[in-house]
Amino acid sequence: MNEPLRLSPRDLWLLVLLTLSWGVNWPVMKIGVHELAPMTFRTLTMLGGLPVLATIARVRGVSLRVPREECAELFVLALFNLVLWMVLAIYGVKLLSSGRAAILAYTMPIWAALIGIVVYAEHPSRRLWIGVGAAALGVLLLVGGEMATIAGRPLGTLLMLSAAAVWGFGTHLMRRRRLSAHILAITFWSLVLGLAVCGGIAVAFERQSWVRAPDAAEWAAIAYNALVVFGFSQLVWFRLATILTPVASGLSVMLIPVIGLYSGIVMLGERPGWQDWVALAAVLVAIATVLLPARGAAGRH
Repeated sequence: MNEPLRLSPRDLWLLVLLTLSWGVNWPVMKIGVHELAPMTFRTLTMLGGLPVLATIARVRGVSLRVPREECAELFVLALFNLVLWMVLAIYGVKLLSSGRAAILAYTMPIWAALIGIVVYAEHPSRRLWIGVGAAALGVLLLVGGEMATIAGRPLGTLLMLSAAAVWGFGTHLMRRRRLSAHILAITFWSLVLGLAVCGGIAVAFERQSWVRAPDAAEWAAIAYNALVVFGFSQLVWFRLATILTPVASGLSVMLIPVIGLYSGIVMLGERPGWQDWVALAAVLVAIATVLLPARGAAGRH
């Protein structure tokens, strides 16, 4: 089955910016939850993100209204594309290093391929299978150096793998959605549901930790997530998940865990080993299976 790229030059630039912004956010999140309780951090970022999305919608003249008959589908989309992901991933990054959490999260294309085969009877092209294989190799190489650490944190590993599987299923739902609502509206109301869930968990289980206000570094991490992640990255991702197949969209952002890993290395002063460089090459192969035009594609319409 041919799965040609359908990204415009504008979308390719947005993909580059998405990769950079999400990649850097892994160590940023680690800073945010180093001392702050995870759901408290998530709640504060969403309280900041909602006005940003509302302002963008107002400036662009986009209605945030969702027809009543579409609310049930919106709930399911929000649950699998944002809410479960945010809850599982933030606890995972609390228990693991930011780079390794990012690596485990981006096993998503593998989960998306398996879900597509089992649930939707899809058959990814040979080219995409090469990409999945290259992505898996990159993940294994990067995880290999930290296997003892990850094995010692089984809960963190389980949380991140669960987050990746949920995300993979969510991309299938996003591509198959029947909602007439704009991407901005879907993102806004997904964030509202996320705020309700994360805020509820924070109030129920984290109130005892509310003994001080966030410090400057934590406020910076909160602001980055509110303005950049929710105001830009999440919108771009939902667009990519609509344009590309679930496996292809996952492979297209495979450079994010590499950026996350190296951002953490810079902050920690560590030196990359040979596994990191080989893994980077494998990830670039995975991305190439999606972003480079297929042979003879230039002559097709």
